[in-house]
Amino acid sequence: MPNPVTEIAPAPAEAAMLHFRRMLALETDCNDVHTALRGDDPGFVLLDVRGPKAHARGHVPGAINLPRREIGVERMAAWPPGTLFVVYCAGPHCNGADKAAVRIAELGRSVKVMRGGMTGWRDEDFPVRSDEAAPA
Repeated sequence: MPNPVTEIAPAPAEAAMLHFRRMLALETDCNDVHTALRGDDPGFVLLDVRGPKAHARGHVPGAINLPRREIGVERMAAWPPGTLFVVYCAGPHCNGADKAAVRIAELGRSVKVMRGGMTGWRDEDFPVRSDEAAPA
């Protein structure tokens, strides 16, 4: 008896492999970013594309705050051509990282989105850096 999972047949293995490889060419996750950041050269620049206040409240250590509305030719010129950018925003409820990725790609740059954003990062219990002064 079909159910919501089985009523549509799965794709052939070859089609599934191609689909998921394409996804991984565009996306990464918090665990993979965390692992890469623990090395000497992660191979990418991590951009927190949220606003400065959200970034100051807590961000991935080592992330550079570049709000998506500020992404442009001049700002991106700080990095050499061929630089891979990984972008994140607040979390799965936010499409800011996708919008930033579109903008970066429009500028001819390589980009991946860190799925989960800060919500995913915190869910994994990875360290968070805050730039705000501790309450008195």
